[in-house]
Amino acid sequence: MEEAKVTEVPHLERRVRQRKEPMTVLKTKLSRSLSCSVPRVKNTLTGFFPVVLWLPKYKLKEYIWGDLMSGLIIGIILVPQAIAYCLLAGVDPIYGLYTSFFANIIYFFMGTSRHVSVGIFSLMSLMVGQVVDREVYMAGFELDDTKAATVDGFLNVTEDSDSSAVNLTIGAFGMECGKECYAISIAAALTFLAGIYQVLMAVFRLGFVSVYLSAPMLDGFATGASFTILTVQAKYLLGLKIPRHQGYGTVVVTWINIFSNIQNTNYCDLITSVICISVLVLGKELQDRYKDRLKIPLPTELVVVAGATLVSHFADFHGRYDSSVSGAIPTGFIPPKVPSFGLMPRVAFDAIPLAVISFAFTVSLSEMFAKKNGYTVRPNQEMLAIGFCNIIPSFFHCFTTSAALAKTMVKDSTGCQTQVSSIVSAFVVLLVLLFFAPFFYSLQKCVLACIIIVSLRGALRKFRDVPSKWRVSKMDAVVWMVTMSASALISVEMGLVVGVVFSILCIIVQTQKPKVSLLGQVHDTVYYEDLEEYENLMSLPKVKIFRFQAPLYYANKDFFLKSLYKAVGVEPFLEMSRRMEAEKKSEKMAAKEVGRDDKTNGEVNVGLVSRELDFHTIILDCSAMPFVDSTGMQTFKGIIKDYKEVGVTVLLASCNTTVIDSLRQGSFFGKADKDMERLSFYTVHTAVQYANDRATSAFIGDTLV
Repeated sequence: MEEAKVTEVPHLERRVRQRKEPMTVLKTKLSRSLSCSVPRVKNTLTGFFPVVLWLPKYKLKEYIWGDLMSGLIIGIILVPQAIAYCLLAGVDPIYGLYTSFFANIIYFFMGTSRHVSVGIFSLMSLMVGQVVDREVYMAGFELDDTKAATVDGFLNVTEDSDSSAVNLTIGAFGMECGKECYAISIAAALTFLAGIYQVLMAVFRLGFVSVYLSAPMLDGFATGASFTILTVQAKYLLGLKIPRHQGYGTVVVTWINIFSNIQNTNYCDLITSVICISVLVLGKELQDRYKDRLKIPLPTELVVVAGATLVSHFADFHGRYDSSVSGAIPTGFIPPKVPSFGLMPRVAFDAIPLAVISFAFTVSLSEMFAKKNGYTVRPNQEMLAIGFCNIIPSFFHCFTTSAALAKTMVKDSTGCQTQVSSIVSAFVVLLVLLFFAPFFYSLQKCVLACIIIVSLRGALRKFRDVPSKWRVSKMDAVVWMVTMSASALISVEMGLVVGVVFSILCIIVQTQKPKVSLLGQVHDTVYYEDLEEYENLMSLPKVKIFRFQAPLYYANKDFFLKSLYKAVGVEPFLEMSRRMEAEKKSEKMAAKEVGRDDKTNGEVNVGLVSRELDFHTIILDCSAMPFVDSTGMQTFKGIIKDYKEVGVTVLLASCNTTVIDSLRQGSFFGKADKDMERLSFYTVHTAVQYANDRATSAFIGDTLV
């Protein structure tokens, strides 16, 4: 017989990386950061204000028409939406116009996206409004009362043992005013903190937080929040005076209150709402159907606002039918004011989800439209830009802003080329602020609610995508449904928390119970694949190849062991127990056969104790293991030791360098890694060759002996 030879598998030499001392690295970074030179100052300024790079290169003849048209259209859309979304934010309409004006100006100077429309956004307005209403309620104001409940210009609230309200004197914060002033002070403090958080995230490069906000989770969150927005606005459609519910279960409690008070419906508001919704939906449907023929979007919101305001004014709906109207909207600007630092501890926690959601939407929209139009954006600068779009406007009585998908899509479809369009939009809002704001006095609140509700069509249509989501990825569909349900039925903030936690748990579950498989060889090749998934694979005699498609760590090591035992059909402990039992039985039988010769006795022992396993080697394909922790390393050691006792060799194949380094640090390969060449192989095929050659050599050795 031809002498078998063990295949020698060469091992590559790892590069020796000289790691610098931590203090050396820190000193180098500090010296680079603190060094000052003309080019460095110039790069810092141009990086902070990207406008100075692209504005001098502005192609006037090529870009100006598209920027003017898109800016004008967005400005026309912004005005009614800015007024309407103040219903969600719980502040007066003038502050929505301020927010839209300042956000567009600041993003023009600091943004890197050419198409994103930053300003007032329904989801941000809702989240601000929930905080504002809570604080206004805790301060002792009636949520639907337009008059301040003050005593000599001050508000005194005594602390109750069963309430989270605190002693508060408005005069102590320099706010000798009523409910409206207190509401915008809360909103401004909240916005300032959200902006500070966003800038800090940019400075410390914490943009990775957004990776935990998956697309299905964000879609579910937006859809669930849309339910809350629709519910909050439903009372305006019917003209009901119902205070906004505080706490969890807003959707359920509000609808119960609506149906309990349905007999108090204001029929003037109801009829107006039906007409306005019909016109708005018709306009949207015509826009969607003939968008290829229409060069500009239909200004349906502006037409509805203008028509409804004229009818309400001349028919005196407010005086004759007690219809709720927007009221006086002053012209000009209120003097700037530093946000109240005394109010910030009350809203510090609430600003965190606002900051995260705001920058997540802004960065994702920036990257989406940059990719679509063939340019790049800087995510970190986008975080800075949206941060300062919140910090600076908070001094001018504004509330939290974000990029908005609908308006960004309109800008893109109407020929927008640069952020010059934002300046045009800001100019349109400025005209309203300076001249036309008083004309909105008679505008009914139900009309504003109609604009908000119809704008939710896109988010609510996500329900139609659930079947396709389920077919593509059941886990994504479940994440969407759980996040949507939590946002709608519990609260918007809790919906965000539940969505993030549930998404992470889904990933953990995937790693705890991943797919496992035995591999077979593709005929006449060096490739090995899953025997259950592919046809015409060849099972190797005497060798079991096991693949575990997840990291091996403390949470899934038990599943790994159970899966391995089930796949190969042998659990070492049970096999050893069986052999010991068989040995005891053989000894008993030997004692009974005392009269027989030793040869017969030996044959009985062998027949009872030994059982030839159908394999001699297990190869663990580690190609799908990104890492192993100390528990995983101990698991490897344990199975090698346990299977060795039953005569089975365990080999590792296709380990990446991270896994190899973890094993080496745990002395898995022995002192000075002396056992590495016989335990770890670069490919499954080399491990198979080694196992077969080793078994052949052992067989020849036994035969010769």
